[in-house]
Amino acid sequence: MNARDEILARIASAVDDVRDADPDVARAALPRTFRTHDDGTARDRIDRFEQRLVDLDVAVVRARPDQISERLAVELARRRARRVVLPRGLPAAWRTRLPDVGPVPEHADPATMDTADATVTGCALAIAETGTIVLDGGPGQGTRAATLVPDLHLCVVLASRLVGTVPEAIDRTREAAAAGAPLTWITGPSATSDVELVRVPGVHGPRRLVVLLVDDGASAS
Repeated sequence: MNARDEILARIASAVDDVRDADPDVARAALPRTFRTHDDGTARDRIDRFEQRLVDLDVAVVRARPDQISERLAVELARRRARRVVLPRGLPAAWRTRLPDVGPVPEHADPATMDTADATVTGCALAIAETGTIVLDGGPGQGTRAATLVPDLHLCVVLASRLVGTVPEAIDRTREAAAAGAPLTWITGPSATSDVELVRVPGVHGPRRLVVLLVDDGASAS
């Protein structure tokens, strides 16, 4: 027995008498004193989500559903993005003002993907409390590489896809996770800190994140 196996055997022996017969039942029985549901209005969630994004250094652009394509074109032009990943399933209405964009395939090889200036996606849902965007690889969301390699990510977030809390988001993504969907949770532009605690942007993904926040009627509910 090598050292690794010996350590694991000792751990298994130490916890053997405290293991749950049914982990799922034990997990369900755990007390949950934290807030699991948001009782605020849809308008509250929209405003809170926008404020969280601003706190995270995310550029937020408000839009109506009929303005999505125009706003995307403006933001891409403002940032001089010419080679753009437009994933499969991206609504045709979102692309009508993007005729001059040179498309990069979402399944492009790494070298080609690295030439992309930006990617445009929708999302599965978003969390108002944390300013988090959740992708599950569904239509219009692109591959994981397509949302991590280009330096700029423009994400269209429909207000109807906003949930209030992280537990609500976990419940909503449970089915996708069980099916093996590539879940990506995005909270602000990519950044990390080096050993001297200096914030370095763009290490694990896009340095710039722009959210097109679209009130698709949710605030009236």
